[in-house]
Amino acid sequence: MGREITDREYSAKDYEQFNRRIHDQADQLKSIITSPNFGDEPLSIGAELELYLMDKSSQVSPVSLELLGLLKDNQFQSELNRFNLELNLSPTLAEGKPFSNITKEMLTKFNYLWKVAETLDTKPLAIGILPTLKQEDLSADNMTDLSRYRVLARELLKHRGEAFHIKIDGEESVDFKTSEVCVEGANTSFQVHLMTDRNKFANTFNAAQLTLPMALGVSANSPMLLGKCLWDETRVVLFKQSTDSRMPDASGWRQPARVTFGHGWVRKSGWELFSETVNLYHPIFPELYEEKVGSKGLPELAELNLHMGTTWPWNRAVYSNHGNGHLRIEFRALPAGPTALDMSANAAFSIGMAVGLEEKLDEYMSRIPFRFAEYNFYRAAKDGLNATILWPQNYQNKPVEVPIRNVIDDMLQVASDGLSKLKVDRQERDKYLTIIQRRLSKNINGASWIKSTFKHIRKTKTNDIACAEMLEEYFLNQMSGQPVSEWETRWK
Repeated sequence: MGREITDREYSAKDYEQFNRRIHDQADQLKSIITSPNFGDEPLSIGAELELYLMDKSSQVSPVSLELLGLLKDNQFQSELNRFNLELNLSPTLAEGKPFSNITKEMLTKFNYLWKVAETLDTKPLAIGILPTLKQEDLSADNMTDLSRYRVLARELLKHRGEAFHIKIDGEESVDFKTSEVCVEGANTSFQVHLMTDRNKFANTFNAAQLTLPMALGVSANSPMLLGKCLWDETRVVLFKQSTDSRMPDASGWRQPARVTFGHGWVRKSGWELFSETVNLYHPIFPELYEEKVGSKGLPELAELNLHMGTTWPWNRAVYSNHGNGHLRIEFRALPAGPTALDMSANAAFSIGMAVGLEEKLDEYMSRIPFRFAEYNFYRAAKDGLNATILWPQNYQNKPVEVPIRNVIDDMLQVASDGLSKLKVDRQERDKYLTIIQRRLSKNINGASWIKSTFKHIRKTKTNDIACAEMLEEYFLNQMSGQPVSEWETRWK
């Protein structure tokens, strides 16, 4: 949602005009992506990193607007909550050393942020959910005072008609109701963008969906909420519940959730995902803009892009009119943290698997129904590296559950092949996929380190003190730059 939103009550006419506009633009897009030069540029990779701001007691520090004023850097942007920031990283060519480029920029920007934040007695932290977060932190008092956030909160609650119900059962449980959309802002992620060959988009996107459980299982880093140990990737279930604007008692059938794994395999073209979103989801921001065109005359399709940004699939299709235009895949499920090297490794593994599997996709899709892929995603979110998933086996005659760790191990070569197809340097491929392999061999990811360290400290201290001490240790490890597989495991 890059454009500013007007804080006003929308009329029936606003919705009618916006609805016509996005349908017309979806039709335009169908023609645009078949034009001869569309996407005819070198492939690139980009990323966005969402961060927490915490004080010296490891509690939230709601100073984002003051910090942005001091930073004077447009790559840093506000987020829904005042204790979060977003860092927009520069796009880099997929060929060569893209992940080293991303890592270098992340470290440079993070170190600058850390030095400036120190003047406000604040520390930035890359973690999926801050374990010390309290329910009172998730109130309107901590929402960033910008119209797009006020309107989002109002419209989601208006469409639902009652409070959001957050009920998560893991090792422990949380169960509460809230009218605050700020709960959604508790989730911070590392969102990776891959510009995709339009002729291969459907296969690459489907491969990204199919392999998402493996990426999520090995990268999980959000195991705690409100001081409780829940899912390894609690973000997945929290995000869905905290933005679910559907009425819970609708008869017969329910509207699809705005946070979703998806509705089925893409058949022919990325256009299907735009058409699907236009036809399945009511608008939240019926704003109309003057049409702008890019340098090559391609329309911006601002309303369509705005509408796409009000649904939150875990993999999203994105249209750009820059240059010759392109479609890209936004990998939205990866959590923030634990370190820059870990996040770049997660990106390399995710992208490599998607590209590496695209040409073999038919043999997998015929053996894994979409609902099984969705099942695998939620199992990986809940249990991380300890999950079991449904995966094809030789000579099988029924679905078989296997340890996700076995599939991740098999996918390392697939990912290497995929990165090779993108012309990523061999040394670069080996460097970042070795980080994934080290986690796998040690059976550790961010989530398991957080939970195990917290439980170890909690043996002799209170829950709150254990949370704070674990986070201080996490922060020091993050600042060391060493991947989580190399962090001290003092519970062993």
